[in-house]
Amino acid sequence: MRLRLLHSLFLFIPLQLMAGTVVYTDAEHPPQNLTEESKVVWLDGPDRLQDAIFGQLAADPQLAAQQAREIIQSPQWPGQQEQIAQAYRQVVHAWKIGLHKFPAVVFDDRDVVYGTADVARAATLRSQGGK
Repeated sequence: MRLRLLHSLFLFIPLQLMAGTVVYTDAEHPPQNLTEESKVVWLDGPDRLQDAIFGQLAADPQLAAQQAREIIQSPQWPGQQEQIAQAYRQVVHAWKIGLHKFPAVVFDDRDVVYGTADVARAATLRSQGGK
């Protein structure tokens, strides 16, 4: 009975509580000393993806609209659209957990070390209580 209760409670634990170590950064602050469990959220990821997919559209609005339509009608678009959506979901999650600056290393969606994208350094600072 106790095992069943624990199993049932586990189902209600938000996945964010099991997030592990996540580095929130951009291309100018590359992550360092990642562990196998570490994840990286590129805060400039949505812009970089859109730039890679759409490139430099024409200055003429009608030609640019045509170029964009061709991309959106391509067979690759559904996958590309999902990549962009996932990148935005990750950025929104950073806002939801209350990140104020970056780079930042977040441990289990609770503890944050700002000012570094180095997981080892952040873990050391975290263990020292942020001193």
